[in-house]
Amino acid sequence: MALPSPTLPSRPVAAGTTPPRYTSALSAVTTLFFLWGFITCLNDILIPYLKAIFQLSFAQANLINLCFFGAYFFISIPAGLLVARVGYKRGMLIGFAVAAVGAYLFYPAAEARVYGLFLGALFVLASGITILQVAANPYVAILGPPESASARLTLTQAFNSLGTTLAPYVGSALILSHLPTLNMAASAASIDVRAVQVPYLVIGTALLLISLLLGRVHLPQLEHANEEAAAEAAGPARSAWSYRHLVLGVVGIFAYVGAEVAIGSHIVNYLALPDVLHLDPKAAGDRVLFYWGAAMIGRFSGAYLLQKFAPGKLLAFNAVGAAALVLISINTTGATAMWSLLAVGLMNSLMFSTIFTLAVARLGRHTEQASGLLCMAIVGGALIPMLFGAIADHSGLRMALLLPVLCYGYILWYGLRGSRRVVLS
Repeated sequence: MALPSPTLPSRPVAAGTTPPRYTSALSAVTTLFFLWGFITCLNDILIPYLKAIFQLSFAQANLINLCFFGAYFFISIPAGLLVARVGYKRGMLIGFAVAAVGAYLFYPAAEARVYGLFLGALFVLASGITILQVAANPYVAILGPPESASARLTLTQAFNSLGTTLAPYVGSALILSHLPTLNMAASAASIDVRAVQVPYLVIGTALLLISLLLGRVHLPQLEHANEEAAAEAAGPARSAWSYRHLVLGVVGIFAYVGAEVAIGSHIVNYLALPDVLHLDPKAAGDRVLFYWGAAMIGRFSGAYLLQKFAPGKLLAFNAVGAAALVLISINTTGATAMWSLLAVGLMNSLMFSTIFTLAVARLGRHTEQASGLLCMAIVGGALIPMLFGAIADHSGLRMALLLPVLCYGYILWYGLRGSRRVVLS
């Protein structure tokens, strides 16, 4: 039986607080954000080994990111329909189960040594994570008073960042330290496939255990307080597409994820430039931690700041800061160029959660569909970096960094103007 679509609670609650009956639910969902961030990053550290196992060219290896982010594009809207039908909790349970199946599929894919099978397994895993995002992000947004929605989602995103920050260290100690040193010139047959199979079996089992634990946690069912309140929240629109602030928010998510991934994916190459620091790949890679670590710190602090300042204005401030830092990096050299670019992570920190909550504000019965559209826009993490790479190949990395500046310019406009609620005719 389909559950009613949730809306914002009808009883007002003091700003910056969460109703007591929602505290345990928010804690449980926050734990999920940490765990899937941790597991996703463990998946990422294995990707260099796949290049050797399958003897891939760089172009073929790039299909991994394209396949992963492609799942957001193809699965997000069906996931929104699924969540609208079965509810947030069941949607999250299904997401974990699908992700676990994808992780288990890595075993036969590696055994067969067929790259296409591996990409299929990766797509299934990413599809499960997509369903999780579609269900969990709007659930956190409506789990309490609307005025603190951005703060709640930023806090849960901070724990996701904590997971992605810790995972490389734990993964290196528990997984990578036991893997054979790869000689990229060695034959694929000489590489032990168990190096990939065993970790993904562990990941799949962990996902199933998490879903079992979630099944035992009580999450409040958020329903329409009454038909009049639901109609007032949803407005006269027939679909989520009728809301201008949502449509523009979809573009905002596309721009934000694309800018963040484009910068993060090319920091190593940028720091290796002779006029920056001319670092070797390992030394440059160690600096990437500051980019993602800054995002984690910004999200924890942002959870507080979003209770003190208007989300749209704070989003605009961060967009200006991000664009300014990129421009400083483009026009400087040495340590200044490095630290100004790494500091962009701090400015990125609260953009996703703020754009998301501004875009789904007061959508009522259209919330699940809106969440699917917003998660679909995460495909920007595949498309914008491809354009970034094309510009870098033609004009250099410094010129390519102007592309994220354009993205931040749009986010600035969305925070100040585009996020205003308007129902399109």
